[in-house]
Amino acid sequence: MHAGPLSLRGGSIDRQQDAVTPGNRREIIAASNNIRMDAEMSIQVGDRLPDVTLHEMGEKGPQPVTTAELFNGKKVVLFALPGAFTPTCSAHHLPGYVVKADELRDKGVDSIICLSVNDAWVMNAWGEAQNVEDRVRMVADGAAAFTKAIGLDTDMSERGFGLRSQRYAMIVDDGVVTALHVEEPRKFEVSGAESMLAEL
Repeated sequence: MHAGPLSLRGGSIDRQQDAVTPGNRREIIAASNNIRMDAEMSIQVGDRLPDVTLHEMGEKGPQPVTTAELFNGKKVVLFALPGAFTPTCSAHHLPGYVVKADELRDKGVDSIICLSVNDAWVMNAWGEAQNVEDRVRMVADGAAAFTKAIGLDTDMSERGFGLRSQRYAMIVDDGVVTALHVEEPRKFEVSGAESMLAEL
């Protein structure tokens, strides 16, 4: 995991997508949704997102949605946070993307996704409380499969949360990470909508 705030741009790292070198080695183990990354590694600019099934609320209840469906062939801003309805997430992180949604789309973003290690019912209720409507997709990573796969999970058991996502934001172009900002614990400085707008 990253010890401090991380800000990486697509032009700063030149990688061959399928090449394996000491600098970009990834151990991806996939068995259904049991996907993980080498414990000492987390996703980097130039990496492709893993194939994971997530959930979001549909007309008849929670519906599965794959990362391929969410990201392939699209430019997407994905931001993740420790938990729905928590203070910083509700007062600043999510509302910032709701307010800036049109500006992000004017910069070529096809979709804005909010992800948390919560269930789809909670994410849907939080989106309704925040008047998200169709501006941000509220996606649930209930079992933390995606969060663990990209190496951005964090153990918040001491605070009564259990396993959660670190706070971060990334730009994903056709499934490949082109910008990544990861926050220090309990900070909100580099993963807001303004930071993503500056990357576009």
